[in-house]
Amino acid sequence: MIEKTPHWLDKQATLTPNEIAIESPLIAPVTFSILRDRAQKFAKKLRFLGVQEGEHVAIHSKNSLEMIIAIHGLSYLGAVIVLLNTRLSKSELAFQLDDANARYLITTTEDQPYLEGLVNSDIVKVFSFLTVEKQPEMASDLKKELNLDDIFTIIYTSGTTGKPKGVVHTYGNHWSSAIASALNLGIDKQDKWLATLPLFHVGGFSLLMKSVIYGMPIYLLEKFEVEDIHQAIMAKGVTIVSVVSVMLDRLMEKLATKSYPEEFRCMLLGGGPASAYLLEKARKKHIPVFQTYGMTETSSQVVTLSPNEALRKIGSAGKALFTAQMKVMNDKQEANPLEIGEIFVKGPMVTKGYYQNESANQTVLRQGWLATGDLGYLDEEGFLYVVDRRKDLIISGGENVYPAEIENVLGSIDGIKEAGVVGQKDPKWGKVPVAFIIVEDKLNLDLVKQQCRELLAKYKVPKAFYIVESLPRNASNKLLRHQLVKQLDRYIKE
Repeated sequence: MIEKTPHWLDKQATLTPNEIAIESPLIAPVTFSILRDRAQKFAKKLRFLGVQEGEHVAIHSKNSLEMIIAIHGLSYLGAVIVLLNTRLSKSELAFQLDDANARYLITTTEDQPYLEGLVNSDIVKVFSFLTVEKQPEMASDLKKELNLDDIFTIIYTSGTTGKPKGVVHTYGNHWSSAIASALNLGIDKQDKWLATLPLFHVGGFSLLMKSVIYGMPIYLLEKFEVEDIHQAIMAKGVTIVSVVSVMLDRLMEKLATKSYPEEFRCMLLGGGPASAYLLEKARKKHIPVFQTYGMTETSSQVVTLSPNEALRKIGSAGKALFTAQMKVMNDKQEANPLEIGEIFVKGPMVTKGYYQNESANQTVLRQGWLATGDLGYLDEEGFLYVVDRRKDLIISGGENVYPAEIENVLGSIDGIKEAGVVGQKDPKWGKVPVAFIIVEDKLNLDLVKQQCRELLAKYKVPKAFYIVESLPRNASNKLLRHQLVKQLDRYIKE
């Protein structure tokens, strides 16, 4: 791997200064030269506020131009960016800020008072984007080159134990991800990638990297709105959109009997296995859906269906991208075709590990291979089919929800002796978490829900509580969640 490259935004602003970098319905188009200038100014203002190379700076924001400027500005300083999910509870945010050793936190003016209330101001300094913009610029040597081995981002993902882990990404990880994607999907001079996934998720963040590396505009939306995305595809020249199943389904409802323009060439579908029904529905509407498989640990996609196989291999996530490797293991041996096992991946886009979490690193990283914990199989031609994102993982509207994390919270509430959490099918979100609980005596469920809302992100709060006499366990006293899933139909009917 090349050790250093010219700073990506600098280079792109030199090559294509007047080309559009960012479009959005509420702002004038931003060129690469304007984006570079604003990012460099932001960096110098951050330097005035004390931000130094190597320091960890958290960003808490919904999708916005200000967030993008801050991200690129921090790269000019060589600071490490900690991306925070805006849907997390106070306790979840406080944990991640502490675990990541964040020393600065940048957020919106609206959220600044809220966030100041959950940090120790002697340890973490909180600034709004507007506060930073009002500062004078301090003369500073900004990064002209990027060392691909340097840490760029830390993005948290829940583990199967429910304890969040900070995934460390280098510049090289993000670079390799962007290049591998280009080798699979190709780059067209007309391309415009719509960014509606949160930029604090790796899937959204990766688009910022693709933009400055490819010289490609992104069409930025704050959040998923069917009408806005539909109009962007139909009238704004968007050619690629990243979606999850629930988003694709709603977009097809909006499309009705119409068709997307010929220029629209890719609906990149991630966030978990899609149903055959959904994919067949998209095929009939002539929507070019390419399934993809990836995770935070792989800096976005690592396996993707190529355009020429999209219709022949409906339901497959495809093959490993050009610079990646993949295998399926069963009982410490490579699985035979059609045999289900654990998916392992390897490549320059794969993280070298979790931040300050050696026990987790030893568990999932094995001689350069990442044990994903996901189940799948390869067909006779080597195409991957993902059976389940993880054994017990619930994917709700594209968000990962881990049962153990919710169970730990429920177990901390007075009156609940035991808890088991599984996913219940939901027409809007795909799945939502529900809880089976054993109670000591009478329990105020409204109070339980209130405590959950205080400790968990909204999408993690159980949508239903089923009071039971016992939970299914094996001889080792391990909770058998698959048996709870089997009981769901009975409780739903009741």
